[in-house]
Amino acid sequence: MFFRQVLHEDLGCASYIVADGGEAAVIDPKWEVEDYLALAAEHGFEIRHVLETHNHADHVSGKGRLHAATGATIHVPAAAEVAFEHEPMVDGDTVCVGEATITALATPGHRPEHTAYLISDSSRGEEPWLVVTGDSLFVGDVARPDLAVQPDEGARDLRKSMHRLLELDDFAEVWPGHIGGSLCGGAGMSEKPGTTIGFERRFNRLLNLGDEETFVAELTGHLAPQPPNFKRIVELNRGPLLTEAALLDVLTPARVKEMLEGGATAVDGRAPREFDGVHVPGSINVTMMRAAVGTRAAWIVDPESDVVVTAGSDEEAQKMARLLEAVGFRSLIGILGGGVEAWQQSGLVTESTPAIDVPELAERLRRGEVELLDVRDDDEWEEGHVEGSVHIPYHGLRNGLPDDIQNGKPLAVACSIGSRSSIAVSLLRRAGVEGVIHVADGGVADLEEQGIPLVEGK
Repeated sequence: MFFRQVLHEDLGCASYIVADGGEAAVIDPKWEVEDYLALAAEHGFEIRHVLETHNHADHVSGKGRLHAATGATIHVPAAAEVAFEHEPMVDGDTVCVGEATITALATPGHRPEHTAYLISDSSRGEEPWLVVTGDSLFVGDVARPDLAVQPDEGARDLRKSMHRLLELDDFAEVWPGHIGGSLCGGAGMSEKPGTTIGFERRFNRLLNLGDEETFVAELTGHLAPQPPNFKRIVELNRGPLLTEAALLDVLTPARVKEMLEGGATAVDGRAPREFDGVHVPGSINVTMMRAAVGTRAAWIVDPESDVVVTAGSDEEAQKMARLLEAVGFRSLIGILGGGVEAWQQSGLVTESTPAIDVPELAERLRRGEVELLDVRDDDEWEEGHVEGSVHIPYHGLRNGLPDDIQNGKPLAVACSIGSRSSIAVSLLRRAGVEGVIHVADGGVADLEEQGIPLVEGK
């Protein structure tokens, strides 16, 4: 039996291919389906089935594109309420590929319809030797319970689902739907690609909390905010099927300028320092130097709005557009051909952003020359921040800055390494805020090394 994990590195999403006897099934395919088609061609099997563990909230499924490319039958949990032709799966249903059998195991909690898949290979024996757990059991963590039902209800269902999974033998391999960094789990999620039931039984802290109330309290007590496009992505995944990627035109600077004046948004994927040096006026820097490009962009740009993409090269811009498409951006107009360099050569106006490093920020804070805007998340702020600084997570600046924030001093904007602060600065500049300085190449936690004390608490 052939088994392969395929990752979407930007989103931390994992998908799987199971193949035997010349046919294959793909479980939870990502939007970019080329990897599956290439593996099928390389190993000589045909993709006959596509299975979904649930209606995903963090990424657009590639099931429609795979169906269009291969004619594969789509299998979806019966309770998913989808609007496309499919084979419904309930607990105990099976799909066979050669001598491999994929068996549905109802595991609600993350979502009511959630289904894991047990996989056995009759050439080895009848017992399942691996389980694709989707968004239920992760490596070192379990899924968040608040995306489709009340958190307490989801957590109680999830605990029951964990008991079902723990009925498997210790040797059973666990292959989750996400690795560390995904918003579908918590801070304890490991970046390891897989684990075993025995390892999680022994070392997963959440599986060893004892009583139900403790489990529920722990699982619901530290939930991260939900990105605003989660519900929209669920509806896209429910159908009708999305079968084609956007056609990305290569646009001239003059055409891009015309579109921006008409209300489109330019998203720039270059490194923050490059963006600080020169950029298209009003563009937003969501750097491709760090993961979660699509997720970060969806926090601050309406996925239904017209978007033009630029990056360090046309190839990088095309790649970034696909990352945006994977999180539900459906109105990608095209890319700025030749990037910012072409924009400059056309004689169009550019902008730059003043940028400083952490040592310079420390000196200006000591001299009282700047006000610090900390755009990290709430948990980072609580762990340690500069007393007297202003805290607004970067995604809270989508519509600019509250009127009561500025006190006449320049506003130094910082996060942990300079990527989220670059988003924040570009949002503020786009909103017309003056006197904004980007803190690049480091962040708030580094100020302690410069003699600036940090305080804990909300």
